[in-house]
Order: sequence, then structure tokens, then C-alpha cells
Amino acid sequence: MIRLYHIHKTYGRHEALQDVTLRIAKGEFAYLTGPSGAGKSTLLKLLYGAEKPTTGKLLVGGVDASKLPPRKLPFLRRNIGVVFQDFKLIPSRRVSDNVGLGLEVLGTPRAEIDRRVRAVLNVVGLRGKEDRYPLDLSGGEQQRVAVARAIVNDPAILLADEPTGNLDGAMAVEVMEILLSVNLRGTTVLVATHDVGLMDRFPHRRIRMVEGRVAEDR
Repeated sequence: MIRLYHIHKTYGRHEALQDVTLRIAKGEFAYLTGPSGAGKSTLLKLLYGAEKPTTGKLLVGGVDASKLPPRKLPFLRRNIGVVFQDFKLIPSRRVSDNVGLGLEVLGTPRAEIDRRVRAVLNVVGLRGKEDRYPLDLSGGEQQRVAVARAIVNDPAILLADEPTGNLDGAMAVEVMEILLSVNLRGTTVLVATHDVGLMDRFPHRRIRMVEGRVAEDR
């Protein structure tokens, strides 16, 4: 599902990723861990097309993302959901609008958007809060809205960049349980985190990065 071959990513003189070779299988759940500045976020940005590798080959769902022209990025991103630490919700739009935004961009019929939004809000435990606004919700609820937005299009791959970083212990557990339930439906899930407690509680493959390199994979 995800394959990286000798990936390097440089910003000026700084080498954010150094000779990274990885394979994430279809339907797998894996953690991307390591200290701040290890390259976790940079690697995720390459996977959803926000950045391109300096050198190396990157296959995402069979597509060579390292050579994909900008005009074709939307086709890649249709199969990828992304969850960010800071939620990135639009405060002036209702929960249902935030969740369905990507479907609107794709030109999905209104009735289909409404059906999918209702279904996915039920999955993340926010049924009945369709008309609320993000700032009326708790941090954990906002992150659940962000997860719903990422999975409403039933992506093959879900990327989460420190999804529990701004949440307390109980809320972090709730969000992780949702990500695991998404994985059980067949979605490939890659979570960047430094939360050892959560990784111990929900054990899965750990890919540990240090200074832009894969230091451990178990």
C-alpha cells in the first residue's frame, strides 16, 4: 500500500529525511515515532503530496507520488485521509459542513453528502451534533470531527500526525480507539506519535525515526 525506496528530503542544507526505505502493507496499523525533529511530519507530508522527495521513489496505493504532477494530486488525495494535531476545522462552519467539505469539493450530490456525514458522525460518536460549531465542542470532540472529515470518503489510507497531542489522557484514548476501529474496516492507518503510553496500551508495529533515519522497526 505504501512503499518508500531510499527517500531523501532536504531543505537547503538540512536533510530532514535520509535514505528512508519502508513498506506499509494494505490494512496495516503502524506507529511512526521518535523525538521532535526526527522527520515524522515530513514523511507524512510526502505521503499526502504536500511535499515531494528530493530523491528516491515513493509509491502510495500503486501511484508513484514522487513524480506526480500537481494537477493530479487531487486524485491521489481522494484515497488518503489526514488528521492533524491542531484539528484544522473551520470555526464558522457547522460540524456537518466541516465533515462534508471534501465531498463538496468533489462534486458529490447533496443527498449523498448528508447520508455519508450522518453515518460517519455516528461512527465517531457525534450523532446529534451536526449543527454545532467547532468552538462549542471539547478538544476531544473537535478531534473526532477531524477524524470524521478524514474518513467520510472511505479512504484506503489514513494518516494521523500527532492526533492526540493536544488531548488529555481519556480523550486521547477515545481518539485512538476510533482510529483502531477505522483500521478494522480495512483502512491502512499510519499514526505519528511520541506518546509511549498509548503505544503500550494499543500495541502495533513501531517505526522509530531519529535524525531523519529509520532507527528501529518492530
